[in-house]
Amino acid sequence: MSFTLPELPYSYDALETAIDAKTMEIHHSKHHNTYVTNLNNAIAGSELEGKDLDTLVKQAGSLSAAVRNNGGGHWNHTFFWELMTPNSTGAPSGSLADAINASFGDLASFKQQFTQAGLGRFGSGWAWLIINTSGQLQITSTPNQDNPLMDIAEVKGTPILGLDVWEHAYYLRYQNRRPDYINAWWEVVNWDKVAQLYTAHK
Repeated sequence: MSFTLPELPYSYDALETAIDAKTMEIHHSKHHNTYVTNLNNAIAGSELEGKDLDTLVKQAGSLSAAVRNNGGGHWNHTFFWELMTPNSTGAPSGSLADAINASFGDLASFKQQFTQAGLGRFGSGWAWLIINTSGQLQITSTPNQDNPLMDIAEVKGTPILGLDVWEHAYYLRYQNRRPDYINAWWEVVNWDKVAQLYTAHK
């Protein structure tokens, strides 16, 4: 069974307060679609064909660079789209808010540390909030299209929030101003989805 490009849960212009429609269209229909196409080509006719995406990602260290990079790209972007919404509540609530306060002091401190993870990632990559192997919230980042589920990740865990800091995610509007992109991105975080993931995996 081939992997397919998922539809976005909103229109390309829905996140205009943070991300312009043209960037969203290119990011989804071109960049993400290329990862899907290349992943399907990389596994075609092999024993990997028919395995689900989570399985491929978790054993990335033993797979080819093509499967690791494109499988990670497909997983990361599928995850990323769901973590944004034009109807953001602006802040977490309930048990997620309590866990963030317990782990990072308060929401402002968490956002500062997460932002720094995104700014500090040299070149292309991702910033993550994960539930680590000890069951605690932790901020980490990965290069390229790696993620914390992979067996080769420096810090392993289950992602509940992820931010794409590849230049193609923001360059049309923000050029080299990654701090401005991240600051605007907070306005469209889907905290309800983050809370759902936290509850499911804690």
